Amino acid sequence: MPIKLENVGIAVRDIDAAIAFFTDLGLEMVGRDTISGDWADTAVGLDGNHAKIAVLRTPDGHGQLELFEYIHPDAIETEPTLPHEIGMHRVAFSVDDIDVALAVAARHGCHPLRGVATYGDVYKLTYLRGPSRILVMLAESLKD
Repeated sequence: MPIKLENVGIAVRDIDAAIAFFTDLGLEMVGRDTISGDWADTAVGLDGNHAKIAVLRTPDGHGQLELFEYIHPDAIETEPTLPHEIGMHRVAFSVDDIDVALAVAARHGCHPLRGVATYGDVYKLTYLRGPSRILVMLAESLKD
């Protein structure tokens, strides 16, 4: 059976702020909508599901994020995932220039957790907290 990854869904506190962050990093808007109704309740398994959604994709067309901000029921704030916790962990992006990407992230108040590391002669990489404290990894390849 063929399978492909469609998208990664992330609940956010402020969809407009999340869209601004990810589009500034270089993702492209695919579409926005507000969803609700029986089909949404059934698909998600949540009665009264009503949310704003946005789908963004990487410029190469292979990766997509679906961001959603709940209108109903009220969103539940939880502690953000730590790098060593089990469960949904992070979203990672390859970037051409990590310094440029970090400057973009900084404009949104997002900074590395500790700094930028170099993994051998393979990558420069860092983790940062994006909007709604999403754990985001940025990596610049050091290979040509």
